[in-house]
Amino acid sequence: MELSTQTIKQRFGIIGNDHLLNRAIEKAVRVSPTDISVLVTGESGVGKESFPKIIHQLSHRKHNKYIAVNCGAIPEGTIDSELFGHEKGAFTGATSSRKGYFEVADGGTIFLDEVGELPLTTQVRLLRVLENGEFIKVGSSEVHKTNVRIVAATNLNMEIAIQKGKFREDLFYRLSTVEIKVPALRKRKEDIHLLFRKFASDFAKKYNMPTVRLDDNAQKLLTIYNWNGNVRQLRNVAEQLSVLEEKRNISVSLLQTYLPNFNSNLPAVVNKQQESSDFSNEREILYKILFDMKKDLNDLKQLTKHLNSGERNTEYKKDEKSNLEKLYESKSDSSDLIEIANKKLDYEKPNQTEDKYHFAEEISEEETLSIHDNELELIIKALERNNGKRKAAARELGISERTLYRKIKQHDIEL
Repeated sequence: MELSTQTIKQRFGIIGNDHLLNRAIEKAVRVSPTDISVLVTGESGVGKESFPKIIHQLSHRKHNKYIAVNCGAIPEGTIDSELFGHEKGAFTGATSSRKGYFEVADGGTIFLDEVGELPLTTQVRLLRVLENGEFIKVGSSEVHKTNVRIVAATNLNMEIAIQKGKFREDLFYRLSTVEIKVPALRKRKEDIHLLFRKFASDFAKKYNMPTVRLDDNAQKLLTIYNWNGNVRQLRNVAEQLSVLEEKRNISVSLLQTYLPNFNSNLPAVVNKQQESSDFSNEREILYKILFDMKKDLNDLKQLTKHLNSGERNTEYKKDEKSNLEKLYESKSDSSDLIEIANKKLDYEKPNQTEDKYHFAEEISEEETLSIHDNELELIIKALERNNGKRKAAARELGISERTLYRKIKQHDIEL
């Protein structure tokens, strides 16, 4: 088996003798003749993409298509169309029908890289493909069959993703029938210098220049450095040294300039605080706000129901009594204000009744200025006061009796 492992390494360009790496290769070789779904896990840059190729090339599907799909690079709105295809007119811009990757790779192998980035709706579709090989194109109602082997890979902690609701638990168990864990470069201490020599030799041939070499202290530095970017970062450092440095012998001081954050060899999980946060994106923030508002509304409904039932603070906990007392206090204050306002209105009502027609102008009868009318009125009053005696009435009016008689005849006054 060891010889077979070395043959696989040479065929697929895998470098290293670490036992964890050998174990991962053995798993890939053993599972390749079957159609079991495989999940390749490991940090970013460890070389997960090599294992789906091993599984495909050693399987009975090796003569059919092998399609690698980076799920994290496809927008959420179009990933269903990319994977499962669409019909003409299914959405704006769909001028013709299109086959998806699962239909094109029928009979072959499809590699879903960064499968942890799939939207939840797409995960439901993928679960159906895994269970019975059926899928429906976007904009279609016809069920299509496909016979593909799915190999997935992710650098996420799937347990945390499941707890946060970002990944379906049933899909995880369906994908990870066999899980292949690729070790990080920091766990393969003996392979680090070996990989650097291989990369330096390849870049020397590529750029037609002598191969760079490390002194003993520089080799030790490579071994103790915490490679957060894993093999990809080591390859980049080797390429930078090959291109930028005129000296072919690299010292430890020179190598330190190409290693970021050398003095802080932190563990690989540097974003632990960010992963544990509930606010990974704006959608989760909005969901949390809505859930908090719903909880507050339910609490308010229960409190209102309790108050309307006539029960008081006896059934509530001590920490809730203060809130109820504040509520009752505010309620009594508001009722007192209402009573005061009502009293004030009662006091004002009589005034409003008495002054009901305050806007109307008082109309006084206009006094007449006619001499004839005034003279007639004075004669009548004088006669009434003196019981019809002309002589006494004439004396009171200051006129002669003859003149009074003439006025009586003139005004046609009846005695």
